[in-house]
Amino acid sequence: MPILINPMNEALPEAQAPAPRLKSLQAKRVVLLDISKPGGSIFLDSLEQWLRERYGVSEIVRERKPTFAKPAPDDVMARLLAHRPDAVIEALAD
Repeated sequence: MPILINPMNEALPEAQAPAPRLKSLQAKRVVLLDISKPGGSIFLDSLEQWLRERYGVSEIVRERKPTFAKPAPDDVMARLLAHRPDAVIEALAD
C-alpha cells in the first residue's frame, strides 16, 4: 500500500516582535542584500544613491546570495553580520 506524505509544514511559527525602527538613517551602516534575481543590482544601485543623498547613510555594504531559490547560506549570513549593520535591506527585482 502506498504511503502519502504531506509536504506542507504544519508547524505553527513562534510569534516574534518586529525589530525596533531606526529613528533616522543619518550616519548609519546599511547592508543591501541582493538575492540574485535579474535586475536586482540595477535596483540596488539606485537605492544606494537614494539612501546616501536623501537619508545621509554613511556606509553601504553590498552582499549577494548565490541564488534566489534558496535561503542565504551560512557564509553569506556570517559576512552580512560581520559588517555589524544598523539595517539590512533585502532586494528583489525582475
